Amino acid sequence: MPEYAILVYPSANRVYTDSSPALLRAELAVFGAALSSPLGEIGEDRIGGVSYVTFGSEAPLTATDLALLSNLSSLYALFERGDGALKPVTIEPAAAFDSDLLTIQKYPGKTNELFTKLLFNVTLLAGAKPVFGEPLYVLDPLCGRGTTLNQAMMYGCHAYGLDVDGKDFDAYEMFIKTWLRTKRVKHTAESGQVRRNKVRLGRRLDLEFGLTKEQYKAGDTRKITYFNADTLTTDELLRAKSVDLIITDAPYGVQHGSHRDAGLARSPHDLLAAAVPVWSRVLRPGGALGISWNTNVCPRADLVDILKRAGLEVREGGAYEEFSHRVDQAIVRDLVVASKPS
Repeated sequence: MPEYAILVYPSANRVYTDSSPALLRAELAVFGAALSSPLGEIGEDRIGGVSYVTFGSEAPLTATDLALLSNLSSLYALFERGDGALKPVTIEPAAAFDSDLLTIQKYPGKTNELFTKLLFNVTLLAGAKPVFGEPLYVLDPLCGRGTTLNQAMMYGCHAYGLDVDGKDFDAYEMFIKTWLRTKRVKHTAESGQVRRNKVRLGRRLDLEFGLTKEQYKAGDTRKITYFNADTLTTDELLRAKSVDLIITDAPYGVQHGSHRDAGLARSPHDLLAAAVPVWSRVLRPGGALGISWNTNVCPRADLVDILKRAGLEVREGGAYEEFSHRVDQAIVRDLVVASKPS
């Protein structure tokens, strides 16, 4: 049985670095279901004083397998083990742009970009189109300053985002316009108001860009639309069954919410209970939804119940329940993935 070792990507966040090997093992187990041959035992080993995530495969990894595994969120380098040596294996992640698209932004409360990629990956693999680099339509209905939108750009996807916080909208608009200009990415950018039935719902930012200059000239472009609007208006702003993936990091406490109806919804549980059915309406049959959240404010069983009552099929058991990890003293983060029946 061929054996492999993964050098874990170092994170600037010490707490996330400590959690990375366990999260990578769970992520790798989810990836395993999409590989050509079953994986053997997934574990950890110290080689030359450095920690690696290790795994075996019933057959050598194919080119298709390697293309898939190259996108593991915390994979820094991949090696084949044999005769007491590590042989480097070439990886080719699906990355349309430079990594600084994800790493430049620094602000309090930013979701670690490696975790955002992990959540994106696990959700993508639960959908009907588990292929990296395809122009899928992605929605983050609580997008903040756009880490998920930027990861969608990296994977060559179209993306929609919603957030009620005007400061986050302004910060993302300033960042992404500056980044696109600095990187000389061919694009257009337009800002304006959003109205439905003569009622102002908020603001919008529309971006259209090419992954290369040649693709832009040929009209092969990707689009990002960010709505500075209430997440409970998602089904008013987007067509029913129009997105392939919904990926979001839910509020950890009282700093986010929805302004619709009875004022600011300060309970993440109440917000998700109201929002998940709305989000589900814009998800295509066969599409997938992934949510990360603070288990200290909403037990896993409660969120699973919310998803099931919205008609979604939750992935349960095994690796899907091995992603819980501590962020700080008040936050224990977990993720849950569900799909919409075809």
